[in-house]
Amino acid sequence: MPVPLVRPSLVWVVVLDVAAWAVLSTAVGYAGHRLPVRWLTRDRGVLRLTRAESRGTPWRQLGIRRWKDLLPEAGALFPGGVSKRALGGHDDETLERMTRETRRAELVHWTLLVAWVPFLAWNPLWLAAVMVLYAVAANVPCLAAQRWNRVRLVRVLARRAARLR
Repeated sequence: MPVPLVRPSLVWVVVLDVAAWAVLSTAVGYAGHRLPVRWLTRDRGVLRLTRAESRGTPWRQLGIRRWKDLLPEAGALFPGGVSKRALGGHDDETLERMTRETRRAELVHWTLLVAWVPFLAWNPLWLAAVMVLYAVAANVPCLAAQRWNRVRLVRVLARRAARLR
């Protein structure tokens, strides 16, 4: 295995890591913001909820109601974006829009969860492991909150639709 001509100090590697996370997070967030609405109308792939999730079981066991409001909210960071802190209305159209926004946010966090891969190119193995831990710690709670919120929104919309039948 060839020895690199330049071996940056750990300080510069950490500076690069912080800058890379900032750029990746912003780029992925912006790309998520630009996703077409038609891509967000159904739960597909990683967005598909399990039966247990649909009942809310894992989220209640994690005590999500106690900590979900402590998570950062960047949905309105870009012009035209939507904050998920408050519904902004209780009509079906608003609930459906918020359901789509939970999918959008979830796709962003799934992407950021695997964004540690490029860090293997310049980090020593132990620091790459730290990048994996950071990706998990920064994104799994947000994924859980989005899934929990979507379960609740879908339930309300389903109850309303059932009443109309």
